[in-house]
Amino acid sequence: MNLDEDGGECPEFWELRLYVAGQTPKSIEAFSNLKKICETHLEGKYRIEIIDLLENPELAKGDQILALPTLVRKLPEPVKKIIGTLKNEEKVLVGLDIRPTC
Repeated sequence: MNLDEDGGECPEFWELRLYVAGQTPKSIEAFSNLKKICETHLEGKYRIEIIDLLENPELAKGDQILALPTLVRKLPEPVKKIIGTLKNEEKVLVGLDIRPTC
């Protein structure tokens, strides 16, 4: 297990799930922003799963999705959610608890 500069634990793997409804401009923007953030801060330590609720609407129940696009952090626990296009990198980093020192 890795530790950050303050002795906190640095997760070794991130499992992220992005819920969308087809290829709308907001869905495409959310994926693009998420990919950029992950490549910058979690390179080689993440997996993004795209869930298209137009194809699999029943999958929204499991993570209690109420708005789209929604990003769900499955790992590391606890589960966290962020709604929107993820264009504000600072808010996404705080929301996902990604620390630059890891």
